[in-house]
Amino acid sequence: MSDKEGGGGEPTAAPGLDELRQELGAVDRQLVELIARRLELSSSIGARKRQAGASTRDYRQERDVIERARAAARETGVSPEAAEQLMLLLIRSSLTVQEREGVAQAGGGSGKRVLVIGGAGKMGRWFARFLSSQGYTVEIADPSGKLAAHVSHPDWRAVELDHDIVVVAAPLRASAAILEEMAARPPRGLVFDVGSLKSPLRAGLLALRAAGARVTSVHPMFGPDTELLSGRHVLFVDLGVPEATREARELFASTMAITAEMDLESHDRLIAYVLGLSHALNIAFFTALAESGEAAPLLARLSSTTFDAQLAVASRVAAESPQLYFEIQSLNDYGTESLAALLYAVERLRSVVRAGDEQGFIRLMEGGRAYLSGRPTGGDAPP
Repeated sequence: MSDKEGGGGEPTAAPGLDELRQELGAVDRQLVELIARRLELSSSIGARKRQAGASTRDYRQERDVIERARAAARETGVSPEAAEQLMLLLIRSSLTVQEREGVAQAGGGSGKRVLVIGGAGKMGRWFARFLSSQGYTVEIADPSGKLAAHVSHPDWRAVELDHDIVVVAAPLRASAAILEEMAARPPRGLVFDVGSLKSPLRAGLLALRAAGARVTSVHPMFGPDTELLSGRHVLFVDLGVPEATREARELFASTMAITAEMDLESHDRLIAYVLGLSHALNIAFFTALAESGEAAPLLARLSSTTFDAQLAVASRVAAESPQLYFEIQSLNDYGTESLAALLYAVERLRSVVRAGDEQGFIRLMEGGRAYLSGRPTGGDAPP
């Protein structure tokens, strides 16, 4: 019986599009409020972990959270994969909050001063934020500009280098000149650079060591937009002043970064492959596409899963600084080694294909599979 037949008045009209959108907006707001509440709980959990001396990251708990979400999704008709991706995003947000608060609480920078040379640049800004969060009073020296909330100097030479830490975060060529000049009046505090390569900095770093400076070298294997250090790598190059390297490592002790220590020559030899080869591969990939004569929109419409993944990486590489990437290729004493390996590998592939050598092709594939089978998985890949 209808409402009208039962004397209940006009039938209730179905909600209109605007009403449905308003209701959707209300649900979205509730979701955001729930996320805020979840972050509050994560903050409290992080505080309890720190009090108990427990690790910030608990992979077993993360697995349980994801499994609960997938089970709930199946019960409610939601895609378990979508639920998992949502939970991974929320876990990452929670870890970011816990790590940031842990760094702030454990920071020993109260009453200490830092000078970041090149502090108006991208990585310079990252270190200014990172060290400020540990309680350090951060100043910057950069001719290209100032940084809000920090005392700024246009020229580091005009600054008395009496800081507890001096960070050299300028471009590689500029950093090389700064380190060599700084050796003439070595700072009393810890000194480290954050260069992607050490070959061009070798003379300045060793000159500082010879001058008695507490000097070491750091390579953060991540970009300046990084918030969560879990799964990210930070490399420390000991220059023969182990107390300086220990002090630099302590700055990251309260984070979830993966740290490693190596000597000066090993760093650039390995970076020739980790950065140089991967950059070169992607530059060659998008150069081949750009010069193929095929339209990018058409290729995108015909793309495969592998092509999409490679195109996404290549697009990020193409958006980076050409000057920085050229320095990484050209200033590494070991740079041509990885480029020669790439050239040889491409030529081998070309040869087996042209010769119709199926077994040779299979050997290439199987060799790669065997090599990559020992690769550790998990965490966020560095850029």
